[in-house]
Amino acid sequence: MESHEQAGQARVRLPQLKLDELLEELQARLDAARGTRDRVHSLLEAVLSVGRELDLEQALHSIVEAAAVLVDAEYAALGVIGPDGKRLSAFHTVGVSEEQIARIGPFPEGHGILGELISHPEALRLTKISEHPASYGFPAHHPPMNTFLGVPIRVRDQVFGNLYLTEKRGGAQFDEEDESVLSTLAVAAGVAIDNARLYEESRLRERWLQANAELTHSLMSGGERGEALGLIAERAREITGAGLAVVAMPLEDTDVLEVELAVGQGAEAHRGLVLPVDGSLIGQAFSTATPVTSPDVTCDERVPAASPRFDGLAAAVAVPIGAGDGVRGVVLLVREAGRPPFSEKEIAPLRGFASQAAIAMELAERRQDAEQIALLQDRDRIARDLHDLAIQRLFATGMTLQSAGRFIEHKEASERVGRAVEDLDETIKIIRSTIFGLRARDGASGSGLRARVVRVAGEAAPVLGFAPSVRMEGLLDTDVPREVADHVEAVLSEALTNVGRHARADRADVALETDGREVRLTVSDNGVGIPADGRRSGLANIAERARQLGGELKVITPEGGGSTLVWRVPLTAQER
Repeated sequence: MESHEQAGQARVRLPQLKLDELLEELQARLDAARGTRDRVHSLLEAVLSVGRELDLEQALHSIVEAAAVLVDAEYAALGVIGPDGKRLSAFHTVGVSEEQIARIGPFPEGHGILGELISHPEALRLTKISEHPASYGFPAHHPPMNTFLGVPIRVRDQVFGNLYLTEKRGGAQFDEEDESVLSTLAVAAGVAIDNARLYEESRLRERWLQANAELTHSLMSGGERGEALGLIAERAREITGAGLAVVAMPLEDTDVLEVELAVGQGAEAHRGLVLPVDGSLIGQAFSTATPVTSPDVTCDERVPAASPRFDGLAAAVAVPIGAGDGVRGVVLLVREAGRPPFSEKEIAPLRGFASQAAIAMELAERRQDAEQIALLQDRDRIARDLHDLAIQRLFATGMTLQSAGRFIEHKEASERVGRAVEDLDETIKIIRSTIFGLRARDGASGSGLRARVVRVAGEAAPVLGFAPSVRMEGLLDTDVPREVADHVEAVLSEALTNVGRHARADRADVALETDGREVRLTVSDNGVGIPADGRRSGLANIAERARQLGGELKVITPEGGGSTLVWRVPLTAQER
C-alpha cells in the first residue's frame, strides 16, 4: 500500500518538474524575443536619429553615441581616415572625459589595432586587445581596455572611417549579434555621412555664390579696390576656416608682390610686406597662375626668412586672383596649427571665387576707365571753350580798353583803365594755367615712390650680400610729394650702403610708412652697431636732408647689437 502511494507521488512530481523546466525555457525565449525586439527597436531609433543629422560633426557624434548604446559598450570612438588613406585625420569619442583626453595626449593616428582596421577594413572582434599581434599597448593614463569590436564605415564604396567599441559592460564579450547590429548601424551611418557631406557642399556653394555676388555688387557700384580686396580676404578666410588671409598685388614696374591687405591672426606683421616673385610661395602661385599648397608654412623654404613668422599657423594655400596672363594678385590662406591641410574640394571653389573676383575687378576698371575718358573729354571741351571763347573775348576787351585809354584825358580815369587792362592780362594768364591743368595727364611725374624703394632695395642686395626685407604702408605714391620722395630714395640708398659696408649684418629690414601727415623711413639691421668713434659722414648727410624738410633723424644702437635708423619728415610743411 505504501509503495503504491509513493509511486503515485513520484508520477505527480515528474510532470511538475518537466512543466517548470518548460515554463522556464519559455520565459527565457520570451525574454530573448523581447530583448531582440527591444534591440531592433533601438537600432531603428538609432538609424532614424543618425539619418536626421545634416551637420557632419553632429552626425559623427550621434553615430558614436548610438553605437555605444546598441552594443552596451563603455567606450566608443569613430576614427575618420585622412586623405592619404593611412592615418586618422579626426577622432570622436564617447566614455572618455575631457580631463582624461588631456592627460592621455594627442588623439591616435591609426597605429596598432586601429591601423589594422584601416589596412583591412573588415569587422574585427577580440576577446583581449593585448593578445592581438598588431597591439603594442596603450599610452600612459589610458583607461584599461580588453574586449574589442570594430567595423568599417563605407560611403559610396569608399571607407570613410571605423567604429571602435571596447569594454562591453558586465564583463561580457562582444558576440555575433553585437557585430551584426553594429554593421547595420555602420551602413546607416554611411548614408547619413554622405547626406551630411552633400548638404555641407551645397551650403558651401551657396556661401561662395553669395560672396561672389557681394564682391561684384561692391565693385560695380563704385567701391574702392581696397574695399574689394578686403571682401576677398574676409570671405575666403571665413568660408575656408583659415586663421590668416593675405592679399598680395604686383607692384608696378617691378618683379615683386606687395601685401596690400591682411586679416586674421598676426595680420599686422604682414601688411605692406614686399615679396619676390621668384622663390616665394605667393610668387609661385602668381607666376604659374595655379594654386600652390604648403603643409606647414613655418618650415617651408618658399617662405623668405625675412618674412614674419606664422606663429600658431601651419597649412596654407596660395590662389591666384585671375587666370593665365590675367593674374592680378594672389590670396594666401593659412590655417591654425592642428587643422587639416586644404583639400582639392576646398581649393576648387576658392579658385573659382578668385577668378570671378578678377573678372569683377576688370569690369570695374573698364567702367572707371570709361568714366575717366568721359571726364578727360569733358575737360578738353572746357579747355577749348576757355581758349577759343573766353580768352579771345578777354583779349579783345583788353585791346579795346587799351586803345580807348589813349583818348582819356582825365589822369585818374586813364590809370583805372590801365589797371583794368593789367587785370585782364592776369586773368588770361590764370585761365591759360587752368587750361594746362585740365589737359595734364596722370603719371607725368614718373615712377611712384613704392617702385623706387623696391629698386633701391634690389640694387643694394649685392652690397649687402642678401636681399633686405621691405614693408610699406600708406598712400606713399599719392601723399608724398616728389621732392620728399627724392630725399627718401637717397636716404634709403645711403642707409643700406652703410649697412653693407660697416655693419657686418646678415639681415636688414626696411619699413616706409605714411599717415598723410608725415613720412617715416626705418632701416634696421642685426650687425655690430655704430661705434661711438666711427665715421658719421653718411649719417650727417641723412640728418641734413631731414633738417631741410623740417624733420629729424634718430639712430638707435641697442646693447645687444644691431642698429635702427628712423628718418621722419612732415608732409604738411611741404604743402605749405
